[in-house]
Amino acid sequence: MANIIEDDDVDVIEDDYMNSIINLPPEVQQAIQQVLPSNDPLDSPDFNAVEYINTLFPTEQSLANIDEVINKMKTKIYRLDDNIRTVVRGQTNAGQDGREALAEAQKAIQELFKRIKDIKEKANKSEEMVKEITRDIKQLDHAKRHLTASITTLNHLHMLVGGVDTLESLTRRRQYADVANLLQGVVNVLEHFNKYMAIPQIRQLADKVKKIQGELGVQILSDFEEAFANASKPIGNQKQLTEACLVVNVLEPKVKKDLLKWFVKLQLSEYLHLFQENQDIAWLDKIDRRYAWIKRALVEYEEKYGRMFPAEWEVSERICVEFCNITRDELSKLMQKRSTEIEVKLLLFSIQRTTNFETLITKRFSGTTLLPPGEATSPVDVNVLEETKEDEDAGVDNPFEEGQIEMKTAMKAQQSPFQGIISGCFESHLHIYIQSQDQNLSELIERFVADFKTNGPPRVESEQGGAIFPSCADLFVYYKKCMVQCSQLSTGTPLLSLTSTFQKYLRIYAMRLLSGTLPKAVVNTPSVSSLNISTLLKEGLKDSSTEVTRFTSKEQFLVCSILCTAEYCLETTQQLEGKLREKINTDLRNKVDLTNEVDLFHNVIANCIHLLVQDLEALCEPALTAMNKVNWSVVEAVGDQSSYVTAVTSHIKQVLPNIRDNLASARKYFTQFCIKFVNSFIPQFVNHLYRCKPISTVGAEQLLLDTHSLKTVLLDLPSIGSQVARKAPASFTKIVVKGMTKAEMILKVVMSPADPIQAFVDNYLKLLDDTDTSNFQKVLEMKGLKRSDQNMMLELFKTRLPSQTTTGRGQHGATAVREETSRIKRLEKLIKKKL
Repeated sequence: MANIIEDDDVDVIEDDYMNSIINLPPEVQQAIQQVLPSNDPLDSPDFNAVEYINTLFPTEQSLANIDEVINKMKTKIYRLDDNIRTVVRGQTNAGQDGREALAEAQKAIQELFKRIKDIKEKANKSEEMVKEITRDIKQLDHAKRHLTASITTLNHLHMLVGGVDTLESLTRRRQYADVANLLQGVVNVLEHFNKYMAIPQIRQLADKVKKIQGELGVQILSDFEEAFANASKPIGNQKQLTEACLVVNVLEPKVKKDLLKWFVKLQLSEYLHLFQENQDIAWLDKIDRRYAWIKRALVEYEEKYGRMFPAEWEVSERICVEFCNITRDELSKLMQKRSTEIEVKLLLFSIQRTTNFETLITKRFSGTTLLPPGEATSPVDVNVLEETKEDEDAGVDNPFEEGQIEMKTAMKAQQSPFQGIISGCFESHLHIYIQSQDQNLSELIERFVADFKTNGPPRVESEQGGAIFPSCADLFVYYKKCMVQCSQLSTGTPLLSLTSTFQKYLRIYAMRLLSGTLPKAVVNTPSVSSLNISTLLKEGLKDSSTEVTRFTSKEQFLVCSILCTAEYCLETTQQLEGKLREKINTDLRNKVDLTNEVDLFHNVIANCIHLLVQDLEALCEPALTAMNKVNWSVVEAVGDQSSYVTAVTSHIKQVLPNIRDNLASARKYFTQFCIKFVNSFIPQFVNHLYRCKPISTVGAEQLLLDTHSLKTVLLDLPSIGSQVARKAPASFTKIVVKGMTKAEMILKVVMSPADPIQAFVDNYLKLLDDTDTSNFQKVLEMKGLKRSDQNMMLELFKTRLPSQTTTGRGQHGATAVREETSRIKRLEKLIKKKL
């Protein structure tokens, strides 16, 4: 459909429209739409006049109605103008109407304020009226309260006066049951008069009550002393004394304390007499009699006087505690005087009997009398240290692993207060025990050494690897027993001293049983003379291993067993350190350090690995020496791998499986052995390569094939002869590849032509990246160059060191390098075909 309005006309209409339109923000447009919704296109914010006109006149024929449309528009415009005019005129009166409304609102507020003020005044008047009405009622309430207080006070005063008089009468007649009940009431009543103490009469009554309490305390203590004056006669007034204890509970705490102190001392008077330090039964060998006496004394007390004292007084416990204190002090003085007579067996006997008694009284008593007032007791595990039953053939199980020792150890904060109450006196003499353990360990080590000399290294019936020395398991089991026993005796300085003893004999064990029994390898290098190429390449090195004094299978097994034993000792020593740190006192924990002993076992392991590597190197050395004796300049054709490679491979295949089986329980150290061997063997092989001179091109090809064969063998070193194919560690593979690649590059340089010399030097620097002049000199000697040619190449080599550029290489040199590269590729294909 064609548009009625042309483009020029549209431009004019749009300009006029854009000049007259008012653009409102979207928020305003939305608000207008909500208030005045409209579907008229003229009200749309994006109204388009052109589209609107084209809608009205879609065709040329529709222009016939243009007059009618214009009239409608004019009518609509007229109405809009009229509405606008009405609104504008209406706004002229809006200000006046607003001011009138505001004035009316202010007037209403003033009236409201007056009404609120009137209400407040009426409320104040009402409150005053209520106060006037209730004033008399409050006065009556105060009077009633004061009257009630006065009556109560008078009653209390009457009770106090009557009670004091009655107390005096009951005290004289020793009617303690009634005194106990009345005294508590009098004391309670007297508390009500604390604020009236300024009144003389009240003060007198209070002093009189205090005097009665003092007289009661003295009287009751006198009654007890009189009743127990004659121990041979039974107590006749026991009921009266029982009632007197009830009175003591009401009196001041000092009365109870003095009474109990006197009674406990009375009960232990016989003990002090019987076990004087000059008596034979006072010495440690008869320490059982002390504990038997107190047991008998406590039973006798319970039978005779158990019901006399209130249960909460814990008289039995107080007697036992005082006995423990006296015994500890007496034993301390006695052992100080007769310290030279104390032997370890006697000391341990005394400690055992004492700790048994402490455990017994821990079960019997709660320990309330030993705790500060107000502190509650908590349940205590009486099995302070309980060692599990040990298996006699523990083998090499670690005695310090979790589950090997089960100890039910109460936390120190919850330990029984009776623990160490007597046995603490033995702590200063525990050095005798430590010295005894030192002597026992010394004898144990000597027995281990003698057994090793007699029986030799252990053998294993299974295929679990090298055997661990049974002596090391026995040593650590003995350590465990000592540690548990000493921790029962003390967790302080004695346990730290025992730790030092442990360290001493760990070092001795490592030096005498491990390092001291390592075999010594002696290598005798055979003299190889008049060897020719045909003999070496066809017959090989027959029986070359018989010319070397090396480890026997037993010695090899011994080295592996020592390594496994050292690993076991290392791990167990670390766990021993952890257990010692758990048991020792917190302030001494940082002093327990077995790092040096752990390092010592690390050194033993390193020495074992070094000996195994040294042994295998010595076995391979004759074959490498034979390689140097070959006249490599007369080799005419490349064949199979040389006999020296076969000999090295044979030695490796002979030794490696045994070492791997012997170190099956220490796999990581077998890997270390392999790494250390290749780290040592490959540089040794490269040095022997340098000694092969002169070398023809074909000889270098043969050596390159041999090197590749050796590289293959070394890469498979960890799994040679193993039924289980394991991938070699990446670090091991990297070492072999890097080292043997260097040997291959040396031979490739030797194979390259020496002319032109610039190309040869550049090829050397490219393949080897070695700036050492001496190594370059060795390569030149391997090629068999004349001294003059060598000097020229050395001078050129020195000039090329800073830049190592190849820009000056001539066309002839480039051609020689390409020929050499092609020759090396053919040799590599030949090597792969042979393999």
